[in-house]
Amino acid sequence: QVYLVESGGGSVQPGGSLRLSCRASGINFRLYTMNWYRQGTGKQRELIASIGNAGGTNYTDSVKGRFTISRDNVRYTVSLQMDSLKPEDTAVYYCNVRAGGSLFWGRGTQVTVSS
Repeated sequence: QVYLVESGGGSVQPGGSLRLSCRASGINFRLYTMNWYRQGTGKQRELIASIGNAGGTNYTDSVKGRFTISRDNVRYTVSLQMDSLKPEDTAVYYCNVRAGGSLFWGRGTQVTVSS
């Protein structure tokens, strides 16, 4: 069984930083692209960052230059460093992987950016 468990969310003022982590189990982690999605209230879930098995990264335009995705293939963990946070970054953040033809999601972690 594949499990993804996110942690690190919370409340922060605009301009602040948070670091999210997602620990995976049940997969050969080093083989798969790992993704971070987010879903704001009343909005569609959107893909914001991906990291391939070789370490290549992609970001949606709204987070480029502010967010950094990384992975630890020993600890089976993917992280998202979020800097210069804005109120529009407020959302539930989800970790995701496609493995064996199926999509797997964590339960999400809430990030709130507010003064």
